Amino acid sequence: MRLNDVSPAEWDRVAKNHNEKVQKTGLEHWAKPAEEEAAEIDPVNNPSHYNLGNIECIDAIEESMSSVAFKGYLKGNCMKYLWRYEYKGKQVQDLQKAGWYLNKLTAMVTEENN
Repeated sequence: MRLNDVSPAEWDRVAKNHNEKVQKTGLEHWAKPAEEEAAEIDPVNNPSHYNLGNIECIDAIEESMSSVAFKGYLKGNCMKYLWRYEYKGKQVQDLQKAGWYLNKLTAMVTEENN
């Protein structure tokens, strides 16, 4: 199965299974309480599935790469979301995610050029 063939229901099923595994493995102290997570649900600007503990995944990725590599990562994610927005079933959300990565890339390039 290709990534673009996965339905929104399948994405939800995988997320649910992940949360159940976290609870079963004793890592639930790393996850946010359900009521706190529900209040912060923002799948574009603050997706809960990319937060575990005190650091967001994007911040860890940025710290692990050079500036050039991280800009390439941001550009690649823009392209990924633009490429598949018509196929995954969440068109507006995928376009917003592409915009999020483009905004982050734009801010980074602007800061480097000032």
